[in-house]
Amino acid sequence: MSLIGDGLDKAVRKAFTRPAPKSAGPQMRYLVKKLGGTKAVGMMLGVSQRTVERYVKDQIKKPRPALAARLDRQVQKRWQPQIRAKAKAKAASSGGIIIDVRARMGYTAPIGSTDQDRIRHLTLALPPIYAARLFDAQDQGASDARLQEIAAEALKEVYFQDGGRRAGSLDEVRFTDIEHLEFDL
Repeated sequence: MSLIGDGLDKAVRKAFTRPAPKSAGPQMRYLVKKLGGTKAVGMMLGVSQRTVERYVKDQIKKPRPALAARLDRQVQKRWQPQIRAKAKAKAASSGGIIIDVRARMGYTAPIGSTDQDRIRHLTLALPPIYAARLFDAQDQGASDARLQEIAAEALKEVYFQDGGRRAGSLDEVRFTDIEHLEFDL
């Protein structure tokens, strides 16, 4: 599970104009339409082509929990791609992204400063450049650790250094033990 990646996806889903299909039949029909056939959907979900055909014809209505989760995840990933792209582009060019996080944060700084890690709850507007970096890294399949590094850089710039007005000698921000994380566009 990718905590930051899932948070970014959830923020983008708020921009959707229509809800994604909820039940198995409409979800399967949507995926068959998107992928161009029942065989491709079956391979992607790890079920037989015949099973997909049965869901499409509403002969089976209730998938097992594991299949239901995979099905929902694949539909959400493909739902309203143009609106998803517009929301990401707006956040990356002009809007930025808001992060609401409760996590253990500390930093590496010169000797004599109080760099002890502690739990902090921050709600900050991150500049568009960081929104762009987060979405680009996510689109390229970056690990959650890499997304966490980018978020830590953003917090260093915006919160700890206040856009260059303080803590200029700050080297690195440690961002661990995430208790709560939410993004908004």
